[in-house]
Amino acid sequence: MKIQPFHLAIPVSNLEKCRKFYKETLGCGEGRSSEHWVDFNFFGHQLVIHYKPAEETAATHSNPVDGKDVPVPHFGVVLQWDVFQEFSKLLQAKGIEFVIEPYIRFKGQAGEQATMFFKDPCGNALEFKAFKNMDQLFAK
Repeated sequence: MKIQPFHLAIPVSNLEKCRKFYKETLGCGEGRSSEHWVDFNFFGHQLVIHYKPAEETAATHSNPVDGKDVPVPHFGVVLQWDVFQEFSKLLQAKGIEFVIEPYIRFKGQAGEQATMFFKDPCGNALEFKAFKNMDQLFAK
């Protein structure tokens, strides 16, 4: 089966603030838009931010994973190892406030991975991760 890009739509209470974040901070190319939504090229996938009033957005919960409080819900992508390293340095240089700073999770175990979590300006949690060996993506 050929892997296809995914489509994800998320709510944001401040369209312009999030538009700037995804475009300028994360470097996502902007596609179509209206006064209520904006499409982005999210690392080869389609991400759409949709305006939704703040009072209607849900609070973030967390679950323990590898001794850290992982925000739920969250979304993100798996990057190549070297791309993750460069991207995490870029985010640190831009002053991103991490929920979980870049580190190696499950070190020495099946599924060892680099990971980091942070939130967009409207509180949507994002995770970026990378595997030195992509064959470990679904390893138990």
